[in-house]
Amino acid sequence: MNHFLNINSIKDLNKTVQDALALKANPYVYSSLGAQKTLVLLFFNASLRTRISTELAAKNLGMNVIVLNVNDAWQLEFEEGAVMNLQSSEHIKEAAQVISQYASIIGVRAFPTLSDKAKDQSEWILNAFASYATAPIVNMESAIAHPLQGLADAITILEQSKKKKPKVVLSWAPHPKALPHAVANSFVQTMQRLEVDLSITHPEGYDLDPSIVKHTPVSYHQSEALQNADFVYVKNWSSFNDYGKILDPKEDWMLTKTKIGDAKFMHCLPVRRNVVVEDTVLDSPQSLCIEQSNNRTFAAQIVLKQLLESL
Repeated sequence: MNHFLNINSIKDLNKTVQDALALKANPYVYSSLGAQKTLVLLFFNASLRTRISTELAAKNLGMNVIVLNVNDAWQLEFEEGAVMNLQSSEHIKEAAQVISQYASIIGVRAFPTLSDKAKDQSEWILNAFASYATAPIVNMESAIAHPLQGLADAITILEQSKKKKPKVVLSWAPHPKALPHAVANSFVQTMQRLEVDLSITHPEGYDLDPSIVKHTPVSYHQSEALQNADFVYVKNWSSFNDYGKILDPKEDWMLTKTKIGDAKFMHCLPVRRNVVVEDTVLDSPQSLCIEQSNNRTFAAQIVLKQLLESL
């Protein structure tokens, strides 16, 4: 693996999940693999779980870690042929190459504009680093993908499932802010590669990118879609067709104890209580949110391990 840009960067997903579970059982077994190697984490947007879990994963492998909050320090220029006579003082071409001299691996986190669909779909920040850096790039959430979260979700489901082919439902939920599609996209793409019965439910107008959904069944009737589910993953996303917009709050799509039944509840966190999901679900033994967060470390660790082995 040269870069980890999306979940399809992993060739054998099932084996990678099993290897991650083995790391979870013995996190320090490869503690010398990253000796004298440095991971540089670049955050264009703030983070809690991603920052801590990725840094911990690197240290479990013996790596040094440097963290930069990029937008707090300087404005990078990404446009080709830009006349840099305004705020930007450094171009991605030089910045990526310079950072590559200091880093064995580079992690990048950059959210979408949610206003310019073409620009977001192009993954302009992530792909600029992949183009100009000479070190491997790890996607720590980009405009349209969050593969580390998707991998952690796969680890969680395979770890928790009591069935060979569990029923997994991704359900839209209300939120007061317009949110990206990255988590939902990567969850769908990840589940499509596993032995699960996947479906998606959301209100009309909130369809995800059809090139990602493909042939995955979609329902506009939440209660029907959730029947007999084994895992219910709840996440808000803004409109894809009317890009970045909240079309209708649809408060009745909040997940409740009645709707979820006996299924396990999943969410990437942070989550707005009693807006996205009611307390009785989130605080119940059915909730896997904290375990998902724990598995973020081992998702990052197995990705870093594969990248280190390819250096």
